[in-house]
Amino acid sequence: MAQQVQAKKSSLAALTLGAVGIVYGDIGTSVLYALKEVFLSGHVPLTRDNIFGVLSMMVWTITVIVSLKYVLLILRADNNGEGGLIAMLALASRAVADQPRLRAVLLTIGIFGTAVFYGDGVITPAISVLSAVEGLEVIAPSLKPFVIPVTLLVLFMLFYVQRTGTGGIGRFFGPVCVVWFVSIAALGLPHIAHNPEVLAALSPHHALLFIRNHFGVAFILLGALVLCVTGAEALYADMGHFGKKPIRLAWFSLVMPALLINYLGQGALLLANPEAVKNPFYLMAPEWALVPMVVLATAATVIASQALISAAFSITKQAIQLGYLPRMEIQHTSVRETGQIYIPAVNWGLFITIVVAVALFRSSSNLATAYGIAVTTDMLITTVMTFFVIRYGWKYPLWLCVAATGVFFIIDLAFFASNMLKLLQGGWFPLLIGAVMFTLMTTWKRGRQLLQKRLQSDAIELKSFLEAVFLSPPVRVEGTAVFLTAEPGSVPNALLHNLKHNKVLHEHNLFVTVRSHEVPWIGLDKRVEIESLGHDCWQVIINYGFKNDPDVPRALEQIRGRGCDLEPMTTSYFLSRDTVIPTIGSGMAPWREKLFAKMHANANAAADYLNLPSNAVVELGSKIEI
Repeated sequence: MAQQVQAKKSSLAALTLGAVGIVYGDIGTSVLYALKEVFLSGHVPLTRDNIFGVLSMMVWTITVIVSLKYVLLILRADNNGEGGLIAMLALASRAVADQPRLRAVLLTIGIFGTAVFYGDGVITPAISVLSAVEGLEVIAPSLKPFVIPVTLLVLFMLFYVQRTGTGGIGRFFGPVCVVWFVSIAALGLPHIAHNPEVLAALSPHHALLFIRNHFGVAFILLGALVLCVTGAEALYADMGHFGKKPIRLAWFSLVMPALLINYLGQGALLLANPEAVKNPFYLMAPEWALVPMVVLATAATVIASQALISAAFSITKQAIQLGYLPRMEIQHTSVRETGQIYIPAVNWGLFITIVVAVALFRSSSNLATAYGIAVTTDMLITTVMTFFVIRYGWKYPLWLCVAATGVFFIIDLAFFASNMLKLLQGGWFPLLIGAVMFTLMTTWKRGRQLLQKRLQSDAIELKSFLEAVFLSPPVRVEGTAVFLTAEPGSVPNALLHNLKHNKVLHEHNLFVTVRSHEVPWIGLDKRVEIESLGHDCWQVIINYGFKNDPDVPRALEQIRGRGCDLEPMTTSYFLSRDTVIPTIGSGMAPWREKLFAKMHANANAAADYLNLPSNAVVELGSKIEI
C-alpha cells in the first residue's frame, strides 16, 4: 500500500514537472515582452499611479482569465479526458445534436477557431524567440544587426529537429522551465524588496481606479495586456497529456507566483528608473547575469515554441480524422508515445510562414501588434462553446450557465474588441492565416460531402448485388479480398472493376468502412462491427476516435474466430482512387471545386493513411464529376 502511494506521488510529481515544461512555456515567456509593450504603446505616461494601475490590471487579468476561467472552469469540460478546441467542439456539437441548425453554426465557429490557431502557431515562435534574442541588444547595442539572423537560425534548428522527434530532449523541458520560473522570480524579488510599495498593485482597487480615470486608454491597453495570458489555451489543449491535477498544481505552486513576482519586479524597476521601459525584463538583471539570462530565455522560448508546434501537429491529425483536412503523411517519432507525431507538410509550412512573419515585422514590438487577435478569438470561441456544453450537455440551469460563462464572455469580448483596433497595424496577419486555413478546411469538408453525394447517387445496394452475382457465380480464387468503401451497404467501385476486368471473386470478401467519430478515443471493445452477408462475404465497420491511429490490418485481426480468419500472405486490399472533375453546377463555386480537386489529387494515399501493407494493395481508378 505504501509503495502504491509512493508511486502515485512520484507519478504526480513527474506529470507536474512535465506540465511546467510543455503547458506553461508560452505564458512563462510572456514576461519578456508583455509589460514593455503596454508602456511602449505610447498611450500611458510612466507615472506612479499609471504603473500601479497597469500592474494591477495585469495581475487580475492573469487571475481571472487563467486561474478562474481556464484552471478552475474550462478544465472541467473534458472530452473523455481530452481537451483543446476540437475536443470542446466535439462536446458542444454532440450536446446540441438534436438542433441541426445550431449544431451547424457551432461547427462553423469551432472550425474557424481551429483555423485561427494556426495563426497563433506562427506568431508564438516568432515573437518568443525574437524577444529572447533581442537581449543581445541589451548586452551590446552593436549586436543589433545579428538579432534577426540568430532568430532565424534558432527557428530553423527547432523545425529541423522535429523529424527526429522530441522524446530525447523532451525530458529536459520540465527542468529547464523550472529553472526559468525560479530565475524570473529571483530577478523580481530584489526589486520588490527595494521598493515594496509595488505590492499594493495586488489590490484590484488600483485597476478599477485606472479604468475609471482612463476608460478609453484602458480599453486600448487591453490589446497589449492580453500578451500576459497568451498560452492560456495550452492549459486546456494539453489536459489529455497531463491531467487536471498536475496542471493545476504546477500553476498555483510555481508558475503563477513566479509570473506575478517578475511582473511586480518589473513594475518596481520602472518606479525607480522609468528609463528602463525600453526592456524592463533584461534590465532587471545584474550585468553579470545578462548573458546567462539571454541563453536561458532563448531555451525557454524554444520550449514554448515546441509546445505550439506539437499542438499544430496534433490538431492537424484530429482535423484529418474529422474530415476537415486531406490525408497527410504522419510519422510517429516514438514507439511508446502515440501522441508524438511529425507531419512534414505542417512543419515546413509553419517554418516558411514564420520566416515571412519575422522578415515582415522585424521586432517583437511589431509582432506584438499581430499577436492578440488570434489568442482572443480562440478565447472567445472557447467561452461560447463552454456555455453550450454546460447548458445542453451537462443540463445545468440557464441562470447558472449564464452566470458561469457570462462574465468571461464580456471580458473576452472586451479583449477581442481592443485587439481589433490593431487590425491594420498587423492584426490582419494571423487573421489572414486563419482565413486561408478556414477556406481550405471548409472546402475540403464540403467537397467530400459533394463527392459522397455523387457516389451515393450512383451506388448499387450491396446485398441485392451479391444475390444477383451468386445466381451465376464467377470463378472463386483463393485468399481474401478487402474492399474499402466509404459507405456501408453499397457496392465499391473497386469490386465492379475487379469483376468487369478480372472476372473473378475471392474465396472470402470483406467490405470495410472506416468511420471517425467526435470522441477522442474508441476502445478495442467497440472498434469492429461485423455482419455476415452470406457466400463468405462480410460487411465490416471499423470505428476510430479523432485521436486514434487508423490501422485497418490490426483492426481486422479482431474478427478472428468470428467466421473469417485473415491470413496476411493471402489478403489483398482493393481501393478506388477517384479523380475529381470540377463541373459547373449546383455544387461549390468553380474556384472552390478546382481547389478541392487539387487538394484531393495531392492527398496522401489512403493505403498509407490506413496503414495497409504496400505489397498487398490494388488501386483501381475512376473519374467522378462534382
